[in-house]
Amino acid sequence: MAAVEVPTHHKALIYDKPGEISTKLETIETPKPGFGECLINLTHSGVCHSDQAVMCNRWSWLPAPTQAGQVGGHEGVGKVVSLGPGTENSGLKIGDRVGIKWMAGVCGNCLPCLSGRDACCTSGKISGYYTPGTFQQYALGPAHYVTPIPDALPSDLAAPLLCGGVTVYAGLKKCGAQPGDTVVIPGAGGGLGHLAIQIGGKGMGFRMIGIDSGDKEDFVRGLGAEAFFDITKYSKDAEGTKKLTEDVKKASTDGMGAAGVVVCTASNAAYGQALGFLRFGGTLVCVGVPEGDPVPIAGADPGSMLIQEKRIVGSAVGNRKDAIDTMNMAARGVIKTHFTVEPMSKLSEVFERMEKSQLVGRVVIDLSKE
Repeated sequence: MAAVEVPTHHKALIYDKPGEISTKLETIETPKPGFGECLINLTHSGVCHSDQAVMCNRWSWLPAPTQAGQVGGHEGVGKVVSLGPGTENSGLKIGDRVGIKWMAGVCGNCLPCLSGRDACCTSGKISGYYTPGTFQQYALGPAHYVTPIPDALPSDLAAPLLCGGVTVYAGLKKCGAQPGDTVVIPGAGGGLGHLAIQIGGKGMGFRMIGIDSGDKEDFVRGLGAEAFFDITKYSKDAEGTKKLTEDVKKASTDGMGAAGVVVCTASNAAYGQALGFLRFGGTLVCVGVPEGDPVPIAGADPGSMLIQEKRIVGSAVGNRKDAIDTMNMAARGVIKTHFTVEPMSKLSEVFERMEKSQLVGRVVIDLSKE
């Protein structure tokens, strides 16, 4: 394909007041790809809860506060418009559709990278955090690390899968469940949870149970959940947790509890309940990242863990293969992202709605519309 004309400047959304919900639309200089890089004309970007946490400095485990002027976002899809030197063997060509993930780039040499755990790279670059993210019309990416987007998969549908879809797919693989086993998803109606219900049920053969607020029940059941529990109908004390645990276990395949629980919410309360849903030998997978001071997971005392042989594992996004597998599942129709599309000017409003837990599914920003 012939070279594409690239503008000298483009539109980008920045975090103008890190520490609070505030974004600003600005015109910035369009970069040129360096060695091993490609320049992507982004058309769509998903909006993730992680973006809000980075913008508002809510994750104490990050090494430094977010800087003013940071271009956020880490779920971008677009077309390659320019290739830098050293990309001849990348397999990319001008016009290819590709995606940028949570990790914009990794070293490939540290122990996490060598173990196939890209998101834990000791020197990785996080998209939208001290690396220009995907809330902009043009962005750079390592030619060897961007994700190919199948022709059958629309860009707006693909964007939220680059983090949300990949994350829950990797988490579900770690839960140890087999086809026919029960897997519980706290936060089932949210951006991560609604994808987990589909991937776990339709894609991996698990029997899925969703937990969320009652207004999301029809939505979650429509995605394939065999049972749903309205968290608002249970008191927040020990008695409420006990009743919810009993109900979840009764709904499981053998009445003994779930083989896996994949927590897809940032709620400390959800983590406090999760171990109780598990059967003997079950696995709790930590996916949602709680904000503020961490709260110990109830029931994680050595005696209980030993006798019941339960496991607690962490799962940080996924690797390149997980991303490709997720895109292919979506192209085959296994996953259907529930999303709404908004112009760039609505990003702050989207974050405000996210803050109030008013979003169902995901929001995608159309980067061609200001």
